[in-house]
Amino acid sequence: MNLGIDLQRSFIELLTHFGLPQGAAKALWVPLPMLVVLVGATVGVLVTTWLERKVSAAVQQRIGPEYMGPFGVLVPVADGLKLLLKQDIIPDKADPILFTLGPALVVIPVFLSFLIVPFGENLMISNLEIGIFLWIALSSVAPIGLLMSGYASNNKYSLLGGLRAAAQSISYEIPLAFCVLAIVMMSNSLSTIDIVNQQSGYGILGWNVWRQPVGFIIFWIAALAECERLPFDLPEAEEELVAGYQTEYTGMKFALFYLGSYVNLVLSGLLVAVLYLGGWEFIIPVEQVAQWLGIPETTSWLQVLMASLGITMVIFKAYFLVFIAVLCRWTLPRVRIDQLLDLGWKFLLPVSLVNLLLTAALKLVFPFAFGG
Repeated sequence: MNLGIDLQRSFIELLTHFGLPQGAAKALWVPLPMLVVLVGATVGVLVTTWLERKVSAAVQQRIGPEYMGPFGVLVPVADGLKLLLKQDIIPDKADPILFTLGPALVVIPVFLSFLIVPFGENLMISNLEIGIFLWIALSSVAPIGLLMSGYASNNKYSLLGGLRAAAQSISYEIPLAFCVLAIVMMSNSLSTIDIVNQQSGYGILGWNVWRQPVGFIIFWIAALAECERLPFDLPEAEEELVAGYQTEYTGMKFALFYLGSYVNLVLSGLLVAVLYLGGWEFIIPVEQVAQWLGIPETTSWLQVLMASLGITMVIFKAYFLVFIAVLCRWTLPRVRIDQLLDLGWKFLLPVSLVNLLLTAALKLVFPFAFGG
């Protein structure tokens, strides 16, 4: 049963009720979700940068930002204004077209990936039947932008950083894709809505993390490498490459790399929450809550309550993983480039492949538990 609140249908019905043609109402709806996602992702970056400063300060037993607004919440805003006002410089011998396109190719696919992230049964931009495939395809575009930026900068350190970024991304995309394929195999669908629904009905016990613990760990490690988070920030390792592919960038072009990295981290947290942690599902099934209250599951106020709780659960799960990523920055040392590639090709790739084959075998032997 579809218990979610359909905002699109409600919006269109409201406008048609006031005499607006249905086609015009649909046209007015189209930009609203995209605007909400754009604003939401940007706010998510601001929260993440503030959270990283505060958590880092707590780990190091210092105060952290506190004077720029209450609890230092205006520090990310100051960062954005500073980068916005800085002069945009293009090196004389750089390729201006590729130099400008590089940051755009890094950021745009990440924002487009939010199209498939569900916050409820109907609370998403587009319920694509191939949503997971679209996300994997879009994530494969970002390394091209990184390599393009390093090459167009006409700087040997930038070029090395771009090559490292491309090698790192390719190395960890394959085990990440194998882990996603195991989830797709269990849910019999590429739709993120179907993947969450496949985990529903049993509360916390139905989450995929219990059936795919190895896949969950590999996915999160690969996601950190894709986001170039410590200990996998080799493409811009300061003591080796100055700042890697970002070396020659200033102003808003540098800000786009900064924005893309943090948006990708939030996106990774959201996708882990959807694929492994039940998405918008609460730890107690909504059917059980309705039974305890003695009311039908379709009660309007219960739907509003569960929709609000679902959005909260997705964000909470995602930011818990972001918190873990920030802690990893101050816990684990940076690996060498050969260690990074060895981990991807010699360990994560074979283990993820075995996990995929094992999932296929379990699907045949225990179809009731593994989506047969």
